Amino acid sequence: MDIAGKAFDRIFPDKQAADAAKLEMLKLTQQADFEEWATKADIVKTEAASSNWLTASWRPIVMLTFTGLVVARWFGFAAEGMSEDEYMMAWKLIQLGLGGYVIGRSAEKIVPGIAQAFKK
Repeated sequence: MDIAGKAFDRIFPDKQAADAAKLEMLKLTQQADFEEWATKADIVKTEAASSNWLTASWRPIVMLTFTGLVVARWFGFAAEGMSEDEYMMAWKLIQLGLGGYVIGRSAEKIVPGIAQAFKK
């Protein structure tokens, strides 16, 4: 927003008009971010609610697989040919997956309230 803020300062000589434009840009950016997260949450919810077993279960299966690899490594069982970087990548995927689940569940609860606020 720093570059955009400087651009608004040059475009709008009036400080109040520049601040109003910056605020509007911030609102639009936040709304776009919110819509992106809401779309992602909808995809996960739709998959989880699917009547097809594979569609509903593929994400948990992948997460359990990566978790199993990391836990096995902690107990001294290393997969053949798997480097330290690959284990770290698996760990990052687990963190991302768990974070996505927590964020998805949180978004599911707060999205309706935020959507109403943006409509006003």
